[in-house]
Amino acid sequence: MTKYIFVTGGVISSLGKGIASASIGKILEARGLKVTLMKLDPYINVDPGTMNPYQHGEVYVTDDGAETDLDLGHYERFTKAKLTRFNNATTGQVYNAVISRERRGDYLGKTIQVIPHITAEIKDRIKKVAEVSAADIVLIEIGGTVGDIESLPFLEAARQFELDMGVANVLYIHLTLVPYIKVADEIKTKPTQHSVGTLREIGIQPDILICRTEKVLSEDIKEKISLFCNVRREAVIESRDVESIYQIPLEFKNQILDEIILNHFNLISKSSDLRNWEKNVVERVLNPKDKARIAVVGKYIGLQDAYKSIYEALIHGGIANNAKIELIKVDSEDIEKHGPCKFLNQVNGILVPGGFGSRGINGKVKAIQFARENKIPFLGLCLGMQCAVIEFARNVCGLRNANSTEINPKTKYPVISLLEEQKKVKGLGGTMRLGSYPCKVKKGTLAYKVYAKELIYERHRHRYEFNDKYKKLLEKKGMVFSGICLKRNLVEMVELRGHPYFIAVQSHPEFKSKPDAAHPLFREFITAALKNK
Repeated sequence: MTKYIFVTGGVISSLGKGIASASIGKILEARGLKVTLMKLDPYINVDPGTMNPYQHGEVYVTDDGAETDLDLGHYERFTKAKLTRFNNATTGQVYNAVISRERRGDYLGKTIQVIPHITAEIKDRIKKVAEVSAADIVLIEIGGTVGDIESLPFLEAARQFELDMGVANVLYIHLTLVPYIKVADEIKTKPTQHSVGTLREIGIQPDILICRTEKVLSEDIKEKISLFCNVRREAVIESRDVESIYQIPLEFKNQILDEIILNHFNLISKSSDLRNWEKNVVERVLNPKDKARIAVVGKYIGLQDAYKSIYEALIHGGIANNAKIELIKVDSEDIEKHGPCKFLNQVNGILVPGGFGSRGINGKVKAIQFARENKIPFLGLCLGMQCAVIEFARNVCGLRNANSTEINPKTKYPVISLLEEQKKVKGLGGTMRLGSYPCKVKKGTLAYKVYAKELIYERHRHRYEFNDKYKKLLEKKGMVFSGICLKRNLVEMVELRGHPYFIAVQSHPEFKSKPDAAHPLFREFITAALKNK
């Protein structure tokens, strides 16, 4: 029978529930168990697809085209789980499903209430994930903080789950903060006590506490937390700040968190094996032999989570090359004001990520021109590819003011434009080209050298495409169209002849990179950047 682990958070947000959940999944996989993970998000938006990155951070995309929370990126990077639209549920999706059924008359005149109808929908979605994945263990992360009104239906559903499935099949983990008060030189347990008290008022007694802390928790502190929170001493797990998030599975394993979980479920499994992770991931992150300075020129640089998967994929490329990645985060609007030289003169590689809207576009274009003219390794993603085409059209092909119709609908040279089918779209949510698409890679190109195969699949999230009308002209001037989407004959990859590493893709390869299996585009980008030193 499938086992269920609910992960909740207390005291403050941004403690790292997603990374903790992914790390737990990792150590359980190392015991030979099949694991999948799910995120329950309290916001009323149906999905994060229409939310500003400054509000929500990155929108992570699954193979089946779901726009989801960025924590699903952590889940896929740390584990072997293949996630789908079922692995992320929001309050908006839950209420939308229940209200739609009520409008159809499916409830036969019943009064629709949070309990049992909303909670039943939440539980059904959790069970659906277990059914689709056929996993031994489903980890369910509940977004927000205990005590938030928005999270209450999810927490109530989690409480009911133990009644439905039995105590031996459900386990509750609570992630909380144990702050260090510098002026008093003391570690304080009261916030954790209050957080657990609030959770118990809801009807959930945590089985395990993960305590986020700056300082080592003494045995006395752990005993105190155990006593006041009614949690066994060995189940009080310390989670100190670490240099790399990829150390966390090892930290959890060293505190026998996997054993505690297996004992609760009365499961017998093989011995833990994280040797490859420790040697080829953590050791390389902590003790790299080389270093590369990579500039990320973006529109949402002010928020760390806006480009989360890209930053991690660059680190993965560094791991594959046994190199530390020094990230130079450059706001594209600053390049518009001061020029690229000030920010990009000392970097070994330049990456231009995706985004939407006209703000900062000319800064991205100038950064790409700087990379092209100075032979600096360049990687463009999504809008980054579109900007590469715009830059080449303007500065090499002589198409002055060439642009995307997203930026200038009346441009004389629309080298990037909206597909006819997209012109008919009225709603914004879930209507872009989303999910995994096949791409045929042209032999003899840089892309073919990188991927080492002719047919690849990458995930997409965009609305605008390369305009085939300009293909012959750009090819004549030295642009190579090295990847084509088979289904619709759309340009997926471009590169430049005579450049050491200049490649841009319409897709989001960062979503498929892992610390122990770097995406080839990022791996080879870092290889080129190291050579550029």
